[in-house]
Amino acid sequence: MMTDQDFLPLGKTSLELGARGLCPRCGKGHIFNGFLTLASRCEVCDLDFSFADPADGPAFFAMSIVSFPIVGFAAWLELAFEAPVWVHLLTTLPLLVLSCLALLRPLKGWLVCSQYINKAKEGSLSPRDQP
Repeated sequence: MMTDQDFLPLGKTSLELGARGLCPRCGKGHIFNGFLTLASRCEVCDLDFSFADPADGPAFFAMSIVSFPIVGFAAWLELAFEAPVWVHLLTTLPLLVLSCLALLRPLKGWLVCSQYINKAKEGSLSPRDQP
């Protein structure tokens, strides 16, 4: 039986592995079946991805990263050209949606790899020592 110590990819970070969608244990298999659908297992090292639960993290990070520059662009567009609403809808909205979509997969991969590397698990309370 192979352990995590047999596989840890040398010189790889969770950000690098996640952005490429690679398995956090072997660095060769893929963690995605589709655009954002997690695979059930790595096809190379057979790591079970049932531990992974990035939840809303990727969407939150993508919106946080993208929203400030896009809102700045929209404000500049309004102040410089007094653009009508339809111009904002044709420029700002697609830019916002496409930018968020471009970041979702790498961010989800990063969070899954970070969960594995840091051995993250659901929180629990430890029992107190009895006197």
